[in-house]
Amino acid sequence: MTSAPKIGVLALQGDVREHIRALEESGATAVPVRRQEELAAVDALVVPGGESTTMWKLATTFELLEPLRMRIKEGMPAYGSCAGMIMLADRIEGGIEGQETLGGIDIVVRRNAFGRQVDSFEADLDFAGRGTIRAVFIRAPWVESVGPDVEVLGRTEAGDRIVAVRQGPLLATSFHPELTGDARVHSYFVEMVREL
Repeated sequence: MTSAPKIGVLALQGDVREHIRALEESGATAVPVRRQEELAAVDALVVPGGESTTMWKLATTFELLEPLRMRIKEGMPAYGSCAGMIMLADRIEGGIEGQETLGGIDIVVRRNAFGRQVDSFEADLDFAGRGTIRAVFIRAPWVESVGPDVEVLGRTEAGDRIVAVRQGPLLATSFHPELTGDARVHSYFVEMVREL
């Protein structure tokens, strides 16, 4: 992998600019992805926060759902934050009827687990042994259960909720690291991309 991998940010909704900034701070070339040809041109992809049912519907409308699934199945590294975690999960609790995901991470994730928008909060947590980071949770999911090949990278301060996971080339967090100005989660992802 080149020293500056080309990483796309799925630009259907969410904090696209903030993810692009954090990726560039971490040494990647970052570009928005809205079309199949843009997806085909990137080494990896970030699936940002937003609203998971809307993201699924927009990906279907833009004819990106199946190409995204195929690239992930082929081993493209991907990182999902908040709704992006839901999109990368194999199974959802609390989803709307018929809601689909991209899949790839052997987890059960609960939508809006921490509550509604008014229940949003910030907390400190240890991420992947890289020290304490500030995590912003906005209508965030949490991981109910993980499969045998999933590595838990972060839990809430009390240790009772899983909020960051990795399975092979796929990374997911319940929280929004792009909103804090701390690019360590994005740096971790860029390192993953370089290693693969």
